[in-house]
Amino acid sequence: MVKQRSNYQRMTPFIEIMDSTLRDGEQTSGVSFLPHEKLIIARKLLSDLNVDRIEVGSARVSEGEKEAVRMISRYAQQMGCLDRVEVLGFVDGHISVDWIKDAGAQTLNLLVKGSLKHCREQLGKSPEEHIDNITEVVGYARYQGVSVNVYLEDWSSGMKDSPEYVYQLMDALIGLPVRRFMLPDTLGIMNPLQVVEYFRKMVKRYPQAHFDFHAHNDYDLAVSNSLAAALSGARGLHVTVNGLGERCGNAPLSSVQVILKDHFNAQTNIVENKLNEISRLVESYSGIAIAPNQPIIGDNVFTQVAGVHADGDNKGNLYQNALIPERFGRRREYAMGKTSGRANIARNLQELGLELTPEQTRRVTRRITELGDRKEVVTLDDLPFIVSDVLKHDVAEDRIKLVSYQVSLAYGLKPLANVKVEVNGMQYEGHSSGDGQYDAFVKAMRMIYKENLGRTFPLLENYAVTIPPGGRTDALVQTVIAWKLDDGRLLRTRGLDADQTEAAIKATIKMLNIVENEKNQTNVSR
Repeated sequence: MVKQRSNYQRMTPFIEIMDSTLRDGEQTSGVSFLPHEKLIIARKLLSDLNVDRIEVGSARVSEGEKEAVRMISRYAQQMGCLDRVEVLGFVDGHISVDWIKDAGAQTLNLLVKGSLKHCREQLGKSPEEHIDNITEVVGYARYQGVSVNVYLEDWSSGMKDSPEYVYQLMDALIGLPVRRFMLPDTLGIMNPLQVVEYFRKMVKRYPQAHFDFHAHNDYDLAVSNSLAAALSGARGLHVTVNGLGERCGNAPLSSVQVILKDHFNAQTNIVENKLNEISRLVESYSGIAIAPNQPIIGDNVFTQVAGVHADGDNKGNLYQNALIPERFGRRREYAMGKTSGRANIARNLQELGLELTPEQTRRVTRRITELGDRKEVVTLDDLPFIVSDVLKHDVAEDRIKLVSYQVSLAYGLKPLANVKVEVNGMQYEGHSSGDGQYDAFVKAMRMIYKENLGRTFPLLENYAVTIPPGGRTDALVQTVIAWKLDDGRLLRTRGLDADQTEAAIKATIKMLNIVENEKNQTNVSR
């Protein structure tokens, strides 16, 4: 539920956030959410992230779209927040209004033409005819109990080429029961100075109107333009998770949120420590990967690489800013490679609770530098194994060893796996079938853990296979697996091999040793 604002918040600008991932974001090439996926995303946006409004679909698209809107509206009705669910509709008499009402929603985002060119050339109508048609739809919507917001499609071009038309349209609509006027840069053609100029004109002419701004990212200015709109009187901004959207996408929710808070001192209702979670969910459902250097949500954005940066952090967080990873449910990491230096290694050893002498740290640093020169990726999870390999130290002893395994694949039959594994000196055997060779292997391991050890096997959260940087398709593959441990932590391990299944098995055994060593260290400390 949207929280009540405090007295302090009333003294600072408040900006509504409307998320359009489920409508405009779905216009990303190749993206189509299933109804149940839309429902899960909508629930996260409304209940966990606490966005003010969500735009969940377009009227008249398909029966699947209507079913998704119906499911989301039913959930929102149960939660008492149906007024925060919005659906795009068109100037088509009663059709869109009836469609939205039948789907259980109660807010229409009416798409009207915000430029004279669109009005005349796309609709083939005069401004007066278009205004009459809009008035009819708004009146019918209100009669049916449906609230109305209005999109002025191509508003940015309208302000550039035909501002008199924009004012004619607004003069006619300002007296109608319209809650919000939403001003889109449909073609992504504006820069921040133009946004400031045009927005101030609108606010000055219609001071009582609630204006939203809807940015597109064709010139990589969506976030900057959104901030310019907020500075110029916009009371709401439109965003999408991960910046999804047609062509170059829309303004990313995470970036808009932090810029509003840190650079504009604005208040929103967003729960920031849920941003990373919703980004990963949408990444999974959309199939559109988040760039590693994407601000706030990218894999690398809280990773220091240069050793001098880690040294500075050790001496007073000298290389950190207001974007603290914990703020977004994440943590800072110190990457290991040829530019790391001893400071990075020391930070990672400290993270693992490993204590080495200066000479031992030097030797580990040298090995990591050698791996970096070969473009190999070294992670925190790899470090205990490197320490063990370099120093022949028992910190990362292999308490779990794969003695032997056999996986078979035959046409028309499910793959089979037979596994023999050694756990703390004792050997166990397991076998199982699966949907693939690796799936069969994991199920055999689960059987060993359950029947012989009486323990649960970590859940596999994500599985990705890539060619390492600089690699070839006929050489090595890297398998990266994300595991959810019993305590709720997420652990990623990597395996490298010419065979994909073998690489995945290596990553699995590596994960099991990390868990086993942690378990052993906990028992020893007791």
